[in-house]
Amino acid sequence: MQPASKRKTSGMSEDVSESSSESDEDEQQPVRCQEGNTDLSAEYWGIQKLVKYLKGGDPTVTVIALCSMRDFNLAQEACQMAIRDIGCLEVLINLLETEEIKCQIASLKILKEISQNTLIRHAIADLGGLEVMVQILDSPDRDLKCLAAETIANIARFKRARRTVRQQGGIKRLVGLLECISVGSTSLTSYQAKDTEIARCGALALWSCSKSIKNKEAIRKAGGIPLLARWLKCSDANIVIPVVGTLQECASEPSYRLAIRTEGMIEYLVKNLSSEHEELQMHCASAIFKCGEDKETRDLVRQHGGLQPLSVLLGNSENKQLLAAVTGAIWKCAISEENVSKFQEYKVVEALVGLLTDQPEEVLVNVIGALGECCQEPVNRSTICRCGGIPPLVQLLSGTNQALLVNVNKVLGACATEPDAMIIIDRLDGVRLIWSLLKNPDPDVQATAAWAICPCIENAKDAGEMVRSFVGGLELIVNLLKSNNKEVLASVCAAITNIAKDEENLAVLTDHGVVPLLSKLANTTNNRLRRHLAEAISRCCMWGSNRVTFGESKAVAPLVRYLKSNDPAVHRATAQALYELSEDPNNCITMHENGVVKLLLAMVGSADETLQEAAAGCIANIRRLALATEKAKYG
Repeated sequence: MQPASKRKTSGMSEDVSESSSESDEDEQQPVRCQEGNTDLSAEYWGIQKLVKYLKGGDPTVTVIALCSMRDFNLAQEACQMAIRDIGCLEVLINLLETEEIKCQIASLKILKEISQNTLIRHAIADLGGLEVMVQILDSPDRDLKCLAAETIANIARFKRARRTVRQQGGIKRLVGLLECISVGSTSLTSYQAKDTEIARCGALALWSCSKSIKNKEAIRKAGGIPLLARWLKCSDANIVIPVVGTLQECASEPSYRLAIRTEGMIEYLVKNLSSEHEELQMHCASAIFKCGEDKETRDLVRQHGGLQPLSVLLGNSENKQLLAAVTGAIWKCAISEENVSKFQEYKVVEALVGLLTDQPEEVLVNVIGALGECCQEPVNRSTICRCGGIPPLVQLLSGTNQALLVNVNKVLGACATEPDAMIIIDRLDGVRLIWSLLKNPDPDVQATAAWAICPCIENAKDAGEMVRSFVGGLELIVNLLKSNNKEVLASVCAAITNIAKDEENLAVLTDHGVVPLLSKLANTTNNRLRRHLAEAISRCCMWGSNRVTFGESKAVAPLVRYLKSNDPAVHRATAQALYELSEDPNNCITMHENGVVKLLLAMVGSADETLQEAAAGCIANIRRLALATEKAKYG
């Protein structure tokens, strides 16, 4: 037998292509520093004596020694570290390669217990223990396979271990443990108890391994999805929990989300939301949270009656992990209007507002994300205000969690369209706090803050004076036109459109160089940016010689090309901008040279009156200039 000390794992070097996004539990746990020559416990000496017998070679003596070792409290760190420090781990791993099944089983029972310790599982991986355990998965002995899979489940909590399992062919073998099912059977009574136990242990190991993107793909290629789908129908929570745990880990990948939907798994995820096991409820809600990105899934959750149990679970605010999963599932489900209507029936908005204080950030992000989707409906905006939701939302603007700030901006921006809510936002200095988020380094925070500013300005009592009171505020928003992020640029253009309605503020914006910065953006092909840029240009034409400056900054010709867009909102905004720009003769010449008349003529007959009038007005200005030129030329 090869000495364990010489048999190092092949996965020692870090694989840079491994998923960088996967969580690594061991990185989050404190590493224990082994102290020097302190007083050693009785357990330490007891275990050391047993190791001598383990090395004796007689199978019966070895099994007795292993059983005696299990009499110690192996959950205690002192016992775990004693096993490691006196070289017992090498012996235990070597015993896995003997032909004595009793020795292998007894050794695995100890390794399973002590591998709960972070340092121990790293040591087992370093000594090549995972490679041996993966081979044991091929054993005909069911108990041995179960123990090996459970121990792998403990060890595979860090990246290198997960990679080793995959590289040694462990994923395919673990998926094979799920195959102990009669085809088409959905009732637990048809399974042999041991088959269920083997599948449970296999699912536990797959759950740990599935935190790696490459392992998720390996599980899929090994045919794991239909097997997981079949076990999901089981009524035994002990097997369903690791199955759903694996599915919710894998649901971060689009291929799994599609499979979860098409394999009919949503029905059973919904069914288990009403389970008496909170851990199972949590993983089912988490899977729905991840799968809820897809409209078809959101519809299936509603059709299978999943919205009501999710609403009921909001009442369990003590279990924060469950609450985070449930609020996440509600958030994604609320993207669909039909689901929002159901949530209104179940008083979900009121419940969500009640969760705006004294909650972990993970819960708050989801709660406010859900409110953001729900408050697209005016009745829900009023509910948020009526239930006292505005003050805690404004208070959260002072936080640092970027995902949280993005969602708060969205909710407050929507609520600012309601007069009652706007009064409260204004009174609590909410607009200033939102404006300050334009300084945040995260583009998503900047963009959502700028979008939120728009309705705040539209609905504030004295918006012009309010904006001027923000020291350096106008210079800040103009400087954001230098961003490389299209969403930031679009939102800032929209904000400038609203700010520029006040003449004094438009003058200040002009002084800060808003015209040349807007002009630099004119060559964009992004329709969302085109629309809001055209609106900003249209509004900025109202001051001084800005129309002329836009022409000199080469903004006119690119705007004409916007009329070829397939977006009616872009046509409308562009026609208005061109109409304002056409008040300057040189701009008219540029427009005419770029074929604007033919494009605008097609829009004069539009059903959109604003577009119709702007197009006609621009053509009239160009025609008026042409007539004046002819008159001057021919008299």
